[in-house]
Amino acid sequence: MQSHRHSAAEAVMNIAIGYAISLAAQCAIFPLFGIYTSLGENALIGAAFTVVSLVRSYALRRLFTKLTERGAGRAEAA
Repeated sequence: MQSHRHSAAEAVMNIAIGYAISLAAQCAIFPLFGIYTSLGENALIGAAFTVVSLVRSYALRRLFTKLTERGAGRAEAA
């Protein structure tokens, strides 16, 4: 089983790496579509999408935890 500290470190690394990839992708892809933004603007856009991603990940994790617990309860009742 993974410790809380290890889980936190994994989550932080996942967020940091995802943000860096997002920022690099925006800097490369936006100009292809005629969108020209400063590095600061790209950083803010990337941060906004990172927050959206965190909320999505958390919601899905809670949903799947609830479904798993519900399934475990049914297995115990059988």
